[in-house]
Amino acid sequence: MTTTTTVKISEMIRQADWKTEKHVPVIECPDTVRPGEMFDVTVTLGKEVAHPNTTEHHIRWIDLYFHEKDAKAPYHVARFGFCAHGESVEGPNQGSVYTHHCGATRVKIGKPGVLQALAYCNIHGLWESTREIKVSQ
Repeated sequence: MTTTTTVKISEMIRQADWKTEKHVPVIECPDTVRPGEMFDVTVTLGKEVAHPNTTEHHIRWIDLYFHEKDAKAPYHVARFGFCAHGESVEGPNQGSVYTHHCGATRVKIGKPGVLQALAYCNIHGLWESTREIKVSQ
């Protein structure tokens, strides 16, 4: 008899300090915003420790969510996909096109909450970071 172990996605998501771990997404935005006013959000990886961008080792995508305080579920704000990592018909890392793992968007919120970024490395899996956003008049 074969036993199957079920692993939840939440158990696969890793966290660390982005200043020492290259896989952790960095969320850059204001700490406090005005309700209903647009603000810029940038999410990147490798801010302190560079992440490779090769055919064999790269960031495939970053998702950005906003979980409003006391809400039951988060809003899916954006998905940034990175599809070119030097692959070519000549072979791995022979191409001249690379996409950098960075995404930017503009957001407006009406209530405080937490931005959450989830990044996927093709070798090291899922990595998460969060950033609290306050709302003031």
